[in-house]
Amino acid sequence: MDSLYIVMPAYNEEENILDVVTSWYPILEGKDPASRLVIADSGSVDRTHELLENFKKDHPQLEILSDTGKQHGPKVIALYDYAIKQGADYIFQTDSDGQTLPEEFDAFWQLRKGYKGIFGHRVVRGDGKSRAFVEKVVCFLLKCYFHVKVPDANAPFRLMEAKTVAKYLPRLDKDYNLPNIMMTTYFVYYGEEVSFREVTFRPRQGGTNSINIKKIVKIGWKALGDFRRLKKAM
Repeated sequence: MDSLYIVMPAYNEEENILDVVTSWYPILEGKDPASRLVIADSGSVDRTHELLENFKKDHPQLEILSDTGKQHGPKVIALYDYAIKQGADYIFQTDSDGQTLPEEFDAFWQLRKGYKGIFGHRVVRGDGKSRAFVEKVVCFLLKCYFHVKVPDANAPFRLMEAKTVAKYLPRLDKDYNLPNIMMTTYFVYYGEEVSFREVTFRPRQGGTNSINIKKIVKIGWKALGDFRRLKKAM
């Protein structure tokens, strides 16, 4: 059986975290016993970590990383690195805010042998028109900088072959802010077999998003320089 590492970054998600891990944990059933659900919770100042530790007592396939960077991007990079080092066959990344549906995972899993990466495409977005507009801008910039055409570069619903992720992860600094955008770009740019499939993307199920539009603009401005630098290294 193939081993699966479901990885999620978390930050101040006490309103969502129990529902999220309860709904995603059963996905590990029927997979290799080495499969894990791994949450990176570093920097939370609410009860997120406490709730995770309590859940872990009766769920041995849950692991918690508490020594990663605080920001979303560094957490995702640390999670990918951890899964690779633990010998995962496949890595599935999603977020801990309840916007994605575990029920849609199996369709991705059934297709895993045909692709190196299967990426979600958020045709309808429950997080607002401004976020949808940002994603369109990102996809436009990727086309300009890297000459790749993708419908959704940053969807937190992606199943990837671990050894393919391992090919590209070393190209990113450990504190890089936009690893999923660049991972999608690498897969497409280098001709890996990929598929984009429509997924549900609900409004945040509780709590407050720590990344607002002001922060997105700041991250995006820095990303322009990063894109130029990363393109030169290709």
